[in-house]
Amino acid sequence: MTMARLIEYDEASAEIRAVYDDIMATRGTDWINNFWKALANHPPTLRRTWESIKEVMAPGVLDPLTKELVYLAVSVSNGCPYCIASHAAAAKKQGMTAQMLGEVLAVVGMANETNSLANGYRVPVDERFENLF
Repeated sequence: MTMARLIEYDEASAEIRAVYDDIMATRGTDWINNFWKALANHPPTLRRTWESIKEVMAPGVLDPLTKELVYLAVSVSNGCPYCIASHAAAAKKQGMTAQMLGEVLAVVGMANETNSLANGYRVPVDERFENLF
């Protein structure tokens, strides 16, 4: 159960509606998902988060599918059911196949396992891995 009321478009203030309108226009959709409706309880957080995600997820050096796959992988690793569902749907819309999902989940599982082993053994970082850029 949500900790905050979901703010529907028809009950939203003009400030919230402006963000909702931008979300729908940017995403080419006619609805607002529950994540944004929850954040609308605090309009500055809604606006800031939308502006940040819009900037980060915009096309860049990484293509949109790659960005969604990374977002999905982090969401799986963080155990966020909402973000897993949302970004799996977005990745599928960008072309993710069932085979790609399987590989992403395998990489997430392997990374979590090896991260835990490296942390548990307190493995020192190899000098040649430092200062790559």
